Amino acid sequence: MHIFLMCLLLTGQFSPPENVRAFDTPNDAGRSITLNWNPCADPDIAGYQVFRSQQGENPVCINTLLPVERQFIDESAMDGMFYTYQIVAFKVVGEDTVLVGSEMSNLVTSKPQWFNTKRINVLIGIVIFFTLILYYISHAKRGKKLFIRRIAGLDAVEEAVGRATEMGKPILYVPGLSSVSDIATIAALNILGEVAKKTAQYETTLLVPNRDPIVYTVAREIVKEAYTSVGRPDVYKADNIFFITDSQFAYAAAVDGIMVREKPATNFFLGMFWAESLILAETGATTGAIQIAGTDSIYQLPFFITACDYTLIGEELYAASAYLSREPLLLGSLVGQDYGKLVIVVTVIIASILLLLSAKFPILNILRFFNVG
Repeated sequence: MHIFLMCLLLTGQFSPPENVRAFDTPNDAGRSITLNWNPCADPDIAGYQVFRSQQGENPVCINTLLPVERQFIDESAMDGMFYTYQIVAFKVVGEDTVLVGSEMSNLVTSKPQWFNTKRINVLIGIVIFFTLILYYISHAKRGKKLFIRRIAGLDAVEEAVGRATEMGKPILYVPGLSSVSDIATIAALNILGEVAKKTAQYETTLLVPNRDPIVYTVAREIVKEAYTSVGRPDVYKADNIFFITDSQFAYAAAVDGIMVREKPATNFFLGMFWAESLILAETGATTGAIQIAGTDSIYQLPFFITACDYTLIGEELYAASAYLSREPLLLGSLVGQDYGKLVIVVTVIIASILLLLSAKFPILNILRFFNVG
């Protein structure tokens, strides 16, 4: 095949593709070779064919391209195997198809790269982000005071538990309706542990109805551990943490029944909620309970804001366990993340300004090195 193509080249019917360059595709996971070539001068060619030869074997056509193509990426290459390539131009003359091939390319092989140099900005961001987190965790462990924005809903937890204790009524805690695979559920369970510590200290009844069997098991162990950690394991009642049903609205109806019968002084709705959110919150509001809600579902937040006394919005739910416990590891991580977000915001603002100015001052195009814009 190669001899036939070269014979056509010698006839001079039209100029072949030139300067075929083959190289390992950069910044990839391997198994990819990139080809570049100079196109034929003849504007009437019908397209290109890509031929590949593997370590001395006869060339095999692996793809056909449009005449406008100037590059081809061979994603069927094997790492460690050496190849040469030939780009063949073809056009139709009368009833015949005329083929003209380039010289064979250089010998090339593919291999994966350790680093994607086009994503160096991400690496720099990760290093800065984790440095800030470790720095503030270290500060927190040394006892230094770290500032956290005041969250009214979490400040009200102490008041809510105290009110229930004074009234001799229970506290109802609903850890959402999702499974433990949902981050909002994990956040709700973390908060449950802190609320349980306070109810144990005040000997206040804590009711935790569950929809998911696994969440029920985890919640039971969290509450038990919380009561033990404050030295009140005798106050813990396992029957107060119970499973109801995995049916969404049957669960909502059962919780509404608990609120109507038991008249809890405080209701916590924390975690992931769906259409039942307003049903739960409105029923709780009619009983006169203090209600503290929190979710990361933007669709349910309006209902909680309307029907509840306090609402944790989005990331406030995730920050709650650190806010309440003041545990150094959680506190330092939270403050470090906040400062990391501040760095991102400042970087975006500065980069945007520099990109706007780069049209007038070309030297500022150095930002392209970091893939900004």
